[in-house]
Amino acid sequence: MSSNFRISRAFKNAKKICFNANSKFVFFSDSHRGNNGFADDFARNRNMFKHALEYYYNNGFTYIELGDGDELWENRRFERIFRANKHIYMWLKKFHKENRLHFIWGNHDMKYKNPATIRKNLHYYYDSVSDTKKELLIGASFSEAIFLEDENTGKGIFLLHGHQADWFNYVFWRLSSFLVKVLWKPLQILGFSDPTSPAQNFKERIKVEYKLEKWIQENNHQMMITGHTHRPRFPDKNEIPFFNDGSCVHPRSITGIEIENNEICLIKWHITTKENGTMQIIRTVLEGPESLTYYMH
Repeated sequence: MSSNFRISRAFKNAKKICFNANSKFVFFSDSHRGNNGFADDFARNRNMFKHALEYYYNNGFTYIELGDGDELWENRRFERIFRANKHIYMWLKKFHKENRLHFIWGNHDMKYKNPATIRKNLHYYYDSVSDTKKELLIGASFSEAIFLEDENTGKGIFLLHGHQADWFNYVFWRLSSFLVKVLWKPLQILGFSDPTSPAQNFKERIKVEYKLEKWIQENNHQMMITGHTHRPRFPDKNEIPFFNDGSCVHPRSITGIEIENNEICLIKWHITTKENGTMQIIRTVLEGPESLTYYMH
């Protein structure tokens, strides 16, 4: 099964969401929410991510997570992930209650292809204060891909994680998961990088991006937004319409993509120091905004 076939199948079966000029979307991926242990790359950005969620919720955005939200390769028990990130899931619950939350599964949370795993992990949580089980994200669902369709033109944006172009992390994801648990997680604590990850292997990242770009070229330059490689991408108007929201585990920031007023931009949330020495979390626009009409063919 080729990467072209996997991407095309995801496109054909993509969940459809309609949008218009009043719609607001924010895309994050590759949070890799962990248990706050030594190998948890998300831990250093947790409060930054929570602050960003507050901003998007209060400003009427729909949150779409493009895969690898929960780190299910390194962590066998979701309860530990939840305890470390309860405040994050409480904000996701707010989005979910207003039908402003959509998930795509990636290779590190590919277990969410199984509805039973979603029910087990995300429908309820145990509240230690009241000693009761409470509702979390009942009815939440995960898709392999989403197609955002313009209500007026019928043109759209193809959203997926991007590991469909990474045969090892798609076809052999169970083996990859096993290797991460027993080998690379302990070595990561010592400073070694996982060579199977395109985010940490330059050659693999180039291969994955090339396959995704090739699919776009062969499919009428279909606009696409992915994650997986952790490398933010924002093309010029005359380039292949291939975007990447980056990740939420950069050393000192998180990156994402926003759509508002039919415009798209690449943003970064990071910490700065004011003149009086206090620190604050700010949002910075890295690229754009540019009109979607330049990219949707």
